[in-house]
Amino acid sequence: MAEPGPGPKAGSEEVKEEKEAAAPARKKRRLAAGERYVPPPRKLSTGVSFSAAHFAETSYYFEGGLRKVRPYYYDFRTYCKGRWVGRSLLHVFSTEFRAQPLSYYRAAARAGRLRLNEEPVRDLDIVLKNNDFLRNTVHRHEPPVTAQPIQILAENEEVVVVDKPSSLPVHPCGRFRHNTVIFILGKEHNLKELHTIHRLDRMTSGVLMFAKTVEVSKRIDEQVRERQLEKEYVCRVVGEFPEHEVVCEEPILVVSYKVGVCRVDPKGKFCKTIFQRLSYNGKSSVVKCLPRTGRTHQIRVHLQYLGYPIVNDPIYNMEAWGPEKGKGGNIGKTDEELLKALVEEHRSKQSLDILGISEEDLNSNAENKDSGHSSECTESVQSDPLSENSCPAEDLKGSERNKIVCLLNSDSNLETREKNTELGTSENESGQTGGKSSEETDPLCVECKMTRRDPSPKELVMYLHALRYKGAEFDYCSKMPEWAMEDWEE
Repeated sequence: MAEPGPGPKAGSEEVKEEKEAAAPARKKRRLAAGERYVPPPRKLSTGVSFSAAHFAETSYYFEGGLRKVRPYYYDFRTYCKGRWVGRSLLHVFSTEFRAQPLSYYRAAARAGRLRLNEEPVRDLDIVLKNNDFLRNTVHRHEPPVTAQPIQILAENEEVVVVDKPSSLPVHPCGRFRHNTVIFILGKEHNLKELHTIHRLDRMTSGVLMFAKTVEVSKRIDEQVRERQLEKEYVCRVVGEFPEHEVVCEEPILVVSYKVGVCRVDPKGKFCKTIFQRLSYNGKSSVVKCLPRTGRTHQIRVHLQYLGYPIVNDPIYNMEAWGPEKGKGGNIGKTDEELLKALVEEHRSKQSLDILGISEEDLNSNAENKDSGHSSECTESVQSDPLSENSCPAEDLKGSERNKIVCLLNSDSNLETREKNTELGTSENESGQTGGKSSEETDPLCVECKMTRRDPSPKELVMYLHALRYKGAEFDYCSKMPEWAMEDWEE
């Protein structure tokens, strides 16, 4: 379910509020004895215009060549799904959202984290009704990205063009929010209300364009639809790529949106990529790529199919694809077996974050199961049960937040922590309140109790770079990456 996207211009919300204030109050229907009132649905904002409050949710810090986000509180919001009507919250959590144990949801309810129609949920046995509005406050941890700064290549009254580092998603998706190009440009360069013209995979670096107005966005989007936009990429692949031009037109099928995996398949969508070798250093080749269509992972999948995967591709150059690593479409596994092998390979290397997924993502099912979104963040994705729309956590403030957060003991039993939170316990076993700020540590957060291996900056760079974007009225180009130099060696 999508994070906020480009929305109305400044001031429109105020006008909307004035109109709502001027409208006559809606009369409440007389309730039968014991009947629960459900307010009428309200329209949730779907825009991407982020406010100062969104940017102020947390802050960045830099460590070991990585850009990190301090953990923060965040609200996921959604209306009751049709299939939930008549079912209890407990039943919904136990059957559809298994990322957390039921003890977590009970503790979250007691701590005031779960709200139904803005009223705290104290009893998970409450039966859901149509138009019920759910709010789930979570303690959010974002994966680190490379500390490499975003370089602005060009800016005028119509567009902003940047050189995107590898590992950064373009916009909020999955577990990423502040560690995204959109948020960093807003927070650090005061470039706000930008409109995405095209996207790059999270692990792909290079030229990325944003429009400053809807009109410019529509104009350039028309060029994209009519294939007037020329795109040129460079990559470094395994082995000696042929000297002659190679054209690949194999159709591509999405295997899993959640993990973000595609493969060549006759049932897939038509694709065309033109490849031309630029150099060969005895071990690997630098190849120019001209995609004529814009399918997800198109260049990466076609190179794998040809037998020349990108040197450090964390998906398409893995042992999970078999002895030939998917060359010629020879995998020897079902899609389910392939996904399991890919996940296990990354799990053994403690590198699931490089895929943009977590153990919690893998444990959830039903609502989250391949819901039409990619972990590569070429589209918006959800990673939490209640994530249809979202806003910063505004309810956990003052004494209520302190009551929850000051409990920093080492007890891993959620039921015990739930009781302690209710009682306002605020000391750990040594009688201290802990070294981290109240925003960074949360008594109910499983992530806070885990220790993850940070990826190295090198692991967050994939050798695929968008070198040039050319349209009818523009031509933007970045510098050739260091790894694409003719004499470069690993």
